[in-house]
Amino acid sequence: MSYKTRINKWRRTLFRSLTKNILNSQIDRTIKGTDIQRILIIRPNHRLGNQLLITPLIQEVSRTFPKAKVDLFVKGGVAPAIFKNYKCINAIFALPKKPFKSLWAYTSTWFRMIRGHYDLVINAVANSSSGRLAARFIEAPLKISGEPDTEPRNTQYTHHIALRPVFSFREFVSKLEGRRDEVSLPYLDIKLSSAEVVQGKITLDTLTGNSDPTIALYTFATGAKCYSPEWWNHFHSEMHAVFSGYNLIEILPVENVSQLDFRLPSFYSKDIREIASVIANCVVFVGADSGIMHLASASGVPTVGLFAVTDMESYRPYNPGSTAIDTRTGSVTEWVEIIRSVVSHQIRQVED
Repeated sequence: MSYKTRINKWRRTLFRSLTKNILNSQIDRTIKGTDIQRILIIRPNHRLGNQLLITPLIQEVSRTFPKAKVDLFVKGGVAPAIFKNYKCINAIFALPKKPFKSLWAYTSTWFRMIRGHYDLVINAVANSSSGRLAARFIEAPLKISGEPDTEPRNTQYTHHIALRPVFSFREFVSKLEGRRDEVSLPYLDIKLSSAEVVQGKITLDTLTGNSDPTIALYTFATGAKCYSPEWWNHFHSEMHAVFSGYNLIEILPVENVSQLDFRLPSFYSKDIREIASVIANCVVFVGADSGIMHLASASGVPTVGLFAVTDMESYRPYNPGSTAIDTRTGSVTEWVEIIRSVVSHQIRQVED
C-alpha cells in the first residue's frame, strides 16, 4: 500500500468517525408535498459509477414531486454529461476532483451550495462523511439521511447502493404524506436520446463491418477488481467458442489499455454518452464491477457483472435481463453458459 493510499485511508476513517452521528433524517409535518419546490441531492464523489448510481433516486424524486427543481452537489466533471437529459435538474455544484490543486474553486463551490435555500435536502449515501457534513450545514426544514429506518420488504435488492436512498425517500414520503408508493423500482438511466442511439448503431456497425449481434467486453477495472490478462484470455477463448456467430468487441477505458492485448475490434472514446450509445446497441455487455459496467446498465442493455472483490448485492446490475456472477465460485464454462442464457433471452425479446 502506497503512502498516499495509507494517508487517504486514514483520512476517511477519521472523517467518518467524526461525522457518523452528525445527521439524522429531519421531518416537519406542517409542510405538505406541494410546498416542496427546491431539492438538493448530495453525492460528492467523482467516480462515474457512483454518480450513475444516484439516477434512480433522481427519477424517484422527480416522479414524486414533478414540479420541483433538483440541484446536485457532486464532485468532478462528469455530472453534466450524465444528467444532460434530466429536465428536473436545475443546477450542478461540482467540487473539483483534486481540491488542494483548486482550493478557490473547492471553497467557493461549498459556499455557493450552502447559501442555497432548499425545502428538502437528501444525502444520497448514508455513510458518506462529506455528504453528511454538507447536509448538516444546509438550511432546510426537511432532510433525509439516505438510510431507511426500517428494512424494505418484498425486494431482492434490499442492500443495493442505488436503491437504499430510494427506500429511504419512500419512507420519508410515507411519513410526510401518509401514503406509500408501490410502483416498480427505477433503474440506472443515462437517458440516451433516440438520435444518440441511432448514431451508436452507425458507429457499432462501422466498427464490426456488419450488422450481426454484438457482445461488448470491458476488460479493465480499478485496483483488485481488475482481472489479469491470463484470466481474460481464458475467458475470451471460451466466449469465442460459444459465440462464433456473434461479434465480440472490447470497450476500452480512458487509460486506453486492454487485458486482451487489443486482439478484438475495440472502441475508444472519452465521451461517456458516446460510449453508452454504442453499448446500447449490443445484445449484452460483460465486464467487472466498474463505472463502465454501471454505464452499460444505465444504457439499458442487459449487463453481466463479474464480481470477485466488491459486495455483489450492493453493486450488481439490475436492469432487465441483467445478472451478476461471483467468479470466486464455479468455472469459466459455467459463467459463459450464464451469459449464453442472457443473450438467448435478449435475442428472443428483440425478435418478439
